[in-house]
Amino acid sequence: MPLDSGHTTWVLVSSALVLFMMIPGLALFYAGLVRTKNVLSVLMQCIALTAVLTLVWFVCGYSLAFDTTGMQAGVVNLHSFVGSFEKAFLSGVGVDSMSNSIPETAFFLFQLTFAVITPGLIVGAFAERMKFSALLAFSVLWSLLVYVPICHMTWSGPGGFFFDRGVFDFAGGIVVHLTAGVAALVACIVIGPRVGFGRVPMAPHNLTMCFTGTAMLWVGWFGFNGGSALAGDGNAAMAITATQISAASAATTWMVIEWVRRKPSVLGIATGAIAGLAAVTPASGYVGPFGGFAIGVVSGGLCYVAATSLKQKLGYDDSLDVFGVHGVGGFIGTVLAAVFASPAFGGKVAGHEIAAQLGTQIFACAIAIVYTGAMSFGLLKAVDALLGLRVDPDSESRGLDLSLHEESGYNYQG
Repeated sequence: MPLDSGHTTWVLVSSALVLFMMIPGLALFYAGLVRTKNVLSVLMQCIALTAVLTLVWFVCGYSLAFDTTGMQAGVVNLHSFVGSFEKAFLSGVGVDSMSNSIPETAFFLFQLTFAVITPGLIVGAFAERMKFSALLAFSVLWSLLVYVPICHMTWSGPGGFFFDRGVFDFAGGIVVHLTAGVAALVACIVIGPRVGFGRVPMAPHNLTMCFTGTAMLWVGWFGFNGGSALAGDGNAAMAITATQISAASAATTWMVIEWVRRKPSVLGIATGAIAGLAAVTPASGYVGPFGGFAIGVVSGGLCYVAATSLKQKLGYDDSLDVFGVHGVGGFIGTVLAAVFASPAFGGKVAGHEIAAQLGTQIFACAIAIVYTGAMSFGLLKAVDALLGLRVDPDSESRGLDLSLHEESGYNYQG
């Protein structure tokens, strides 16, 4: 297929937008939510993961995720679950290598940004207490042993385990948000709560920074979902439209719930927007505007419950609500994609059978949840045995900025 300059330009722009989501978007969003003494630790984690995971993707991640050697449509074998090392270090990928109508390097770069931000999302679950060395070790191993296989099963093409079953995951409801959310829940339970959790006030230190990060994430999500069309066409435009409507309806839903209960907050509406963006991600390429609206309303309400009542009842310290927003939101959107992809609700899948697709979506979610949960638990225990997962109580009380990096985010001078 000949190179299409318009499609190529859109994918390159989308790659920049998704990278912008990680640095500075997610970094600022998370950094604003922690306490003053830990702001630099979160920024450091995000930029370090961007650098290290880029190298992991270059060395072997891309090849294991997207190399199609040995894959056959309808045949289940090892390569239904993971690729080979044929394209390690981008071997054989040159300036003229193509992935459909775009250069393969553009496809590599776009998928790289997803591989970077997914472990980045998990950071919020154990913020303010995990060792930097343990974070890097866990993230590299998790990227290769969890993200890469789920990505390959879903997006590598005919012969992929989920792909052959017709799983709907346009831009990462399962691959990104569900896996990150489940890993986050496991991590915050295994690592344990922050010192003083439930007794000491742990309010966000800078909601202005949090708001700025939210705005960057919202804008960047146009590349996340629209870019997943891998073409600058009507499908990309509809995906972006559904994305905007879902974010708006989820943010409004969260705001209204808070308003009824007490007063509307900036933190609440920001979190609601992220929930709507996460939830519509898997469905964005299959649904129409109404589907985006419905997914936003449902995710805004259910993610609110998960991030408040459920977390309080069960008592786990998911510091920045990664599970409540991304895990629950990703699951909601993945399941509801089966409903709102139907033309009866303005969806784009002709001849769609809702009941059959619901079974397919739930099946894929169940496998992803069990695999991610078990593998994340095993990796955390292994890293704990080798390096230790969390800092000592004195270092935690002092703050990770000084104890791990010997820096302070705010240096006041009289």
